[in-house]
Formats: sequence, structure tokens, C-alpha cells
Amino acid sequence: MATSKAFTMLLLLAVGCKREASTTSDTSSTAPSSTAITDTGSKTMALKITSSAFQPNGSIPSQYTCEGKDISPPLAWSGAAGNAKSFAMIVDDPDAPDPAKPQRVYVHWVVYNLPASTTGLPENASKAGLPKGAVQGKNDWGKAEYGGPCPPIGRHRYFFKVYALDTALTGLSSPAKADLERAMKGHVVDQGELIGTYQKTGKR
Repeated sequence: MATSKAFTMLLLLAVGCKREASTTSDTSSTAPSSTAITDTGSKTMALKITSSAFQPNGSIPSQYTCEGKDISPPLAWSGAAGNAKSFAMIVDDPDAPDPAKPQRVYVHWVVYNLPASTTGLPENASKAGLPKGAVQGKNDWGKAEYGGPCPPIGRHRYFFKVYALDTALTGLSSPAKADLERAMKGHVVDQGELIGTYQKTGKR
């Protein structure tokens, strides 16, 4: 009788353990990952970026480079998502120092919190004045301004990238490109880019 009772107790205990293990497994398999971040704009290129100074994939005039006035070129964009609350911009060169053997991406301009109503920037906006509320981050010269193309060798590509965000960014202090990209993650609703090229003439 005692043996039978002990067997029954062991059987109930085994069933209980099996049920608990099954419940734990089910919960973990359906739990969302805490590291998953959705960036709805990461695969869209709805924004159209243009410049009256150069054509897409065309040569950037020297006045916008270190061989000229080194001022930011005029830019315009259209097609932003209706829920955009601000724009950010990054201008960089992925061909540094030599297009034949690129080793790094060189950052020329970082801008954020451009108002949602902004549809472009005039020539020399970096130094003459951005729209109210817009802030410039640090480029790879360590300056909060536009730094024009100044390739040491060969013809480089310069990517003017504009991001439409679903929020204005806060808590940033003189951000570099990487800081801005972290802050934008999960907030990009549209983006676009314009590519220009430049090769030094050797005059300066």
C-alpha cells in the first residue's frame, strides 16, 4: 500500500515538472527581443535630393571645396513622408583617402533638427545661417560646420544624405556622425541621397 502511494506521488510530481517546463519554453519562444529596433525608413528612398550647383553623380564646383570658398552648396528635397517632424543631414566621403584603396568614411557635415517645413538649404547655409532650431554637429575636422571636399588623391564621391524623422532629437551635444545615427535609430521615416564627385585640380 505504501509503495503504491509513493509511486502515485512520484508520478504527480513528474507531470507537474513537465507542465512547468512546457510553460517556460512557450513563454520564451514568443517573448519579443529587447534589442529589436524597427526603423521604418531604413529601406526607403522616397526623398528626392537635388542641387542647382551640380547634377547627380556630377562634379561638385570648386567653390564648394577646399580649393574654393569652401561653402556649403545649395540643396533641395521633396517627397518626405507626411509624419515627418524634422530632418537631419549627413555629408560624407566613403573613398578616403584613396578611391582605389578606401580605408575610412570621412564626414564633412552633420546637421539635425531642421524643421519639418524645410525643403532645402541655400548656398552657404552652414556659415550664413540655418533655419531656426537646426543644429550642426561635428565633422571629422572636429568643427560644427560644413567642410568641403578636399581629396588627397583621385576622384572621390560625396554623399549628401537627408533623413526625415518622426521626432525632433533631444539630448545631443556636439554630436559626431555616429552619435546622430544612434539618436535617429527607429525614427527614420524617409531618406534620400544625392551624390557628387570631386578631384583636386592642384591649384591649391
